Amino acid sequence: MFEVLTHSQAPPQRSTLKSLDDSGVVAAFLAGNRRAFDELVERYQNRLLNFVYRTTGDRERAEDLVQETFIRVYRHLHRFDQTKKFSTWAYTIASNLAKNELRNRSRNPLVLFQTILKNRTEDQRPLEWEDNTYRPDDLFRKRALKAQVDAAVDQLPEHHRTVFILREMEGKTYEEIAEITDTNLGTVKSRLNRARNSFARIIAPVLD
Repeated sequence: MFEVLTHSQAPPQRSTLKSLDDSGVVAAFLAGNRRAFDELVERYQNRLLNFVYRTTGDRERAEDLVQETFIRVYRHLHRFDQTKKFSTWAYTIASNLAKNELRNRSRNPLVLFQTILKNRTEDQRPLEWEDNTYRPDDLFRKRALKAQVDAAVDQLPEHHRTVFILREMEGKTYEEIAEITDTNLGTVKSRLNRARNSFARIIAPVLD
């Protein structure tokens, strides 16, 4: 998907790059190791694709937008404030591109949730969906429920969907969501609370 941005040969430092945190990989890239960019793509390509796809509901368009995200990262990484988290910056770029995509549409996008909460006890833990230890009949029931969840989430307003995805699906902190969506912390918490309440109200009849 990102052939134009990556290199055909694996760098000798590949194992070293993998052992670094994001800040270390960014520093390596800025120091002249262009192959460090491949590592960033590998770490975030699927995560950003899932996020943008859930936001826009269009897989092919999401792939284009993630491609554009990495192009912008590549071009502007030298401007990145290294005291910040790289993941937050990358999600911010992707989020802005997704929002622009939605503004340009004449219809409301579908937002497809691919996971559902199961035995959730940790506030920071993203939603989970499938467990390969389930029997086939259990997975069938879970997938049937997932379809109902998808339909319920489609009804959430755009701003509520975005914070819901970032928090419940991506496991982002409130502070990260505030930075990604360019809103204050209070607004994030308010939108998330409303999104959770709306989702619970919509899905309740299905679970009865």
